[in-house]
Amino acid sequence: MTAIRLVEPDDSRALADLLVRNRAFLAPWSPIRADDHETVEGQRRDIDLVLERHHRGESVPFVVLDAAGEVAGRLTLSGIVRGPFRSCAMGYWLSEDRTGRGLATRAVAAALRHVFDDLGLHRVQAETLVHNTASQRVLARNGFVQYGLAPRYLEIAGRWQDHRMFQRLRDDPPVSSGH
Repeated sequence: MTAIRLVEPDDSRALADLLVRNRAFLAPWSPIRADDHETVEGQRRDIDLVLERHHRGESVPFVVLDAAGEVAGRLTLSGIVRGPFRSCAMGYWLSEDRTGRGLATRAVAAALRHVFDDLGLHRVQAETLVHNTASQRVLARNGFVQYGLAPRYLEIAGRWQDHRMFQRLRDDPPVSSGH
């Protein structure tokens, strides 16, 4: 079963519910958002915006699905650049009760297939907070390699924080199934 699909306006309630239930879990990894971000209306506006970007070819906003086909989080390909760069960035989050089961690893693998096979891009980058070892393991299992450290890269949890920089190239060696 595919672990991702394009987000739909009807996902707004499920996403709002996940964000409310996971507020404390996601807070250390997330930017501070507007008060209505976790509401159905806030999620609906966010989905409308990301789908506009998708229609312009700038991003691909997915929901991550668990084994039962229920929305378990988000994965977004953003900053899609064509021409000689052919690159994008990847970011994702999962509900705390869906972590530790390989779901993020499968979702990232599915997104990579979309990036390389469907979009024809050459490179995907992803950044993690320095102490986010769980996401670093997900990236490593999918063949990403660290290529740098960005000091004070993003404002997360109300402060500018350092991030490890990772990338996966189209022609990187395949990832063995033993990962």
